[in-house]
Amino acid sequence: MLTTSSNDDVVFVRFILCAGTLVHCMQGDNTDSDIKNRLAEKMAGEITLSNKPGDVMKKWRLNFDVAQSDLSTFLDVSPSVISDYESGRRKSPGTVIVSKIVNALLDIDEQRGSKKIRAYENMISESYDKKIVFDIHEYTSPMPVTELADLIEAEIIHTQKTEYDKQLYGYTVVDSLKAILELPSYEFQRLYGWSTERAMIFTRVSTGRSPLVAIRVTSLKPGAIVLHGLKGKDVDPIARKIAEVENIHLMSTMMPVESMIEILQSR
Repeated sequence: MLTTSSNDDVVFVRFILCAGTLVHCMQGDNTDSDIKNRLAEKMAGEITLSNKPGDVMKKWRLNFDVAQSDLSTFLDVSPSVISDYESGRRKSPGTVIVSKIVNALLDIDEQRGSKKIRAYENMISESYDKKIVFDIHEYTSPMPVTELADLIEAEIIHTQKTEYDKQLYGYTVVDSLKAILELPSYEFQRLYGWSTERAMIFTRVSTGRSPLVAIRVTSLKPGAIVLHGLKGKDVDPIARKIAEVENIHLMSTMMPVESMIEILQSR
């Protein structure tokens, strides 16, 4: 059962994680257990230090494709408990609760074959090619997709039917041509940073078809796609159709890349 920790103060998270029940800190190479431990540290630290821990908790649950009902069953609690924490209706979770939730997400993923844990391995271990990825940024508090559109003066081409004001937890600005031509398929997932619930901003697009086709054939889908340097009327019909089929927010903007990145970083 989940019980409220008596220590809800913001503390030195790494010390707590190493000394407490969350992980046994390890040194060494990027073994499966080391990757899992380092990922657990990041997840728990991000949740604990956030001003909106419920939002970050939800982000990681969605990242691991775990339903509230599945997480609550694994933890042997009512689904309403998870819902209350994520919505902020229940007192902010302490480190004990955070540790149980993080471990549960990781254990569930291991039972499913460690697909998500392995997907994060490159993010933990390697840097990004600045010639392909111009900027990659994570937000500690979510940004509604409508706010993104306003910030970068984007034209909405397609919106999700089920979640119009989707919450985004980051963005990636990438050279679409180089990403498609130079990135191996297994590295394409690195563009998602620490959350698939992000805006994937593709530059150097001519019609928008190629980036959407690339998204179509990959297993990970972003929360929103932005086609940079292209007016809405010039977006390829196939790109529009893929956005509809995949139910992904699609928009375009003509704002200069440097200005766009500066605005998004300062948000």
